[in-house]
Amino acid sequence: MRQRFVLSGVVLCLVCFAALASSAGAQLPPVKNPLAPAQNPGAAGCSTADASSCAQVAAKLLPIVMGPSPMEENLRRLTDEVGGRVTGSPEMAKAVEWGVAAFRAAGIDVHTEEYTLPAAWGEGHTRLELLGPVKFPIRLKSTGWSPATTPGGIEASVIDVDNGSEDDFARVARSLKGAILLVHTDIGTTWADLFNEYLRPPAIIDHAVRGGAVAILWMGARERLLLYRHTNSLTGEIDKIPQALLAREDAMRLARTVAAYPGKVRVHFDMPNKTGGPIQQENVVGEIRGYEKPDEAVILGAHLDSWELGTGALDNGCNAALVIEAARAIKATGLLPRRTIRFVLFSGEEQGTIGSFEYVKAHRSELDKIRAMITFDAGIGRVTGYSLGGRRDIEAGVREVLRPLESWGANNHTYDASFGTDNFDFLLEGVPALVANQEEANYLPNYHAASDTLDKVDMRELKLHTVLAALTAWGIADRTEPVGKRLTRAEIETRMKETGLDQQMKTLGYWDAWQSGARGRKP
Repeated sequence: MRQRFVLSGVVLCLVCFAALASSAGAQLPPVKNPLAPAQNPGAAGCSTADASSCAQVAAKLLPIVMGPSPMEENLRRLTDEVGGRVTGSPEMAKAVEWGVAAFRAAGIDVHTEEYTLPAAWGEGHTRLELLGPVKFPIRLKSTGWSPATTPGGIEASVIDVDNGSEDDFARVARSLKGAILLVHTDIGTTWADLFNEYLRPPAIIDHAVRGGAVAILWMGARERLLLYRHTNSLTGEIDKIPQALLAREDAMRLARTVAAYPGKVRVHFDMPNKTGGPIQQENVVGEIRGYEKPDEAVILGAHLDSWELGTGALDNGCNAALVIEAARAIKATGLLPRRTIRFVLFSGEEQGTIGSFEYVKAHRSELDKIRAMITFDAGIGRVTGYSLGGRRDIEAGVREVLRPLESWGANNHTYDASFGTDNFDFLLEGVPALVANQEEANYLPNYHAASDTLDKVDMRELKLHTVLAALTAWGIADRTEPVGKRLTRAEIETRMKETGLDQQMKTLGYWDAWQSGARGRKP
């Protein structure tokens, strides 16, 4: 899902790596001063005192990952054969089986961990029919976890609320009751635009419900009739009001028609979504045990679930395959890290990071010994470094770990913190949480869309990311000292204010859960 808000000061280093990544015949980015492989597990520790050791590990990882590997075939099976995998669906169950089998084939100890998803959901046959005075077909899809319309559908007038601001709602306040609302959007081209797609709806939905509207139609933010799916319910619960996303061009035509015939455009809206009660779901967990401190762990994770209009290749199948390939490569080096490395494929991410939230709750007694959580969730755009969640104290350690790959331009880190992927609840618990910062590449045009398919994945770029991910996990796990401590609740709140995460949480409805202790580190 990876929704990000990029603060000013993010550094996008245009090094030779960018040209290398786009050139089919280019040489691989060099590993600085690779040394001979270590002769014992302890000789590979990545720390300031032994900076050369990370180069040893990088030199072993690079040929393993960049050479022949099962990653591309693994990803093909997940995307082309399993396909889109909504949490709670039969396809999600097949994806879990895929993950278990792929870890086992890589020689990794693996198990699944169950949790309860609050509600099951699936889209029915969504239809919107214009009743007059003008008629034309409209293409649309339900938002995720939207409730169904009443049996037989809804017949109502369409009211255009423009961008859904306070002034927009005040202008049509007397017409809201019993109406279907049309909400405009801008075309999304940046990470900030995508982030705004999630920040805007809560207030609009609240206005709609309080005003007595019966449904909301969202104008798509992509052109060329591309349909995609979001959810505006970020707790895994069924949403408050029926909502659908319209193909942008159709929505604009509808807006023009409403403007030409004010108060006269009526539609029949039928969206027989299938909803159900709580269901059991699973996260997939692989593990390489540490040789010295096996009860301490570093987590490398990505979400396995996706939306189903496409096949979830960029979001986030490629990074699920990355996690498995990183595990395979580390195992193949023959070296053991000081601490345990866990490789977690989360489900329920698209429903409000439910799978990782439940993982954190189940492992709360161990969080003092989780030394870092690393997440990849932004397709195959070039990695520029990590978002450190406001943790300036961990930057030096992360930079040291990645020093052998300095020439790749991936050691430029930021301190922003945001919701939007599976680092979120680890961050709220004070665990050092790293999210790969990536250039947009082709992620946003295909985000959650019918076009998110395997052909969009640059496998060479994905392999380079795998080397970075594996080295990051290995280096943090094998450092003599932890890369950073677990923060207290007061320290977490300080970083929330510094990064603006507190305001994001208030807008999205997470703040009450934080204050009550239901989510995040206990008071």
